[in-house]
Amino acid sequence: MEEWINLNRPEEEINLLSPLTWAYVGDCVYELYIRTNLVNTTNLKPHKLHIETIKHVKAKAQAKLLEEIHEKLTDEEKDIVRRGRNAESHHLPKNANVQEYRYATAFEALLGYLYLTKQFKRLKEILNEEKS
Repeated sequence: MEEWINLNRPEEEINLLSPLTWAYVGDCVYELYIRTNLVNTTNLKPHKLHIETIKHVKAKAQAKLLEEIHEKLTDEEKDIVRRGRNAESHHLPKNANVQEYRYATAFEALLGYLYLTKQFKRLKEILNEEKS
């Protein structure tokens, strides 16, 4: 995968990106993970795959997952989560309350940060918590 996705930005630059940028990437990483997992573990048709995917990627589910794994995070990861949660978004959530939306953004920021900094082993550990 690294051959076709350029991840050459230095960590110092990634640290300076907005947490909402991390969340933007993390949203995609998580959705791709969920979709791939469903394709690999079910025989559902595309519409049903979509319905199942939504159950996992909606803000409420992401906020709940972050709550479940929070104590397993390192101090650095908790700082990333805090920055993601506190990022000023001018987007109003449709299907979640503001707190759920902020925690979902924090979860996505963590995933995006780990992905952009090539911490793939840790990213995989956190994503595998979703299955637990």
